[in-house]
Amino acid sequence: MKDKFLNWLNFILIADVFLVLFGFAWLAVAALGQATGVPLGLDLWYKLWQPVFNPAIGILMAGALISGIISWVSRKFQKS
Repeated sequence: MKDKFLNWLNFILIADVFLVLFGFAWLAVAALGQATGVPLGLDLWYKLWQPVFNPAIGILMAGALISGIISWVSRKFQKS
C-alpha cells in the first residue's frame, strides 16, 4: 500500500514539476516579449498565477516534504 501511494505521489510530483517549469518558461518568454513590445501572453500568465501556478508550486513543495518524510520514517523502521 505504501509503495503504491509513493508511486502515485512521485508520478503526480513529476507532472507538477513539468507544470511549474512550463509556467516559468512561459513567464520568461512573456517577460522578454513584454520588454520588446511583442504580446506573448504575460497578462494571461498573471491571470493564471493565483489559480494555477501558485497552488502548483505549493503542491510541489508539500509533496516533496511528504515524500521525504515517508522515506525517512520507512528507513528508520527498516533499521530496527
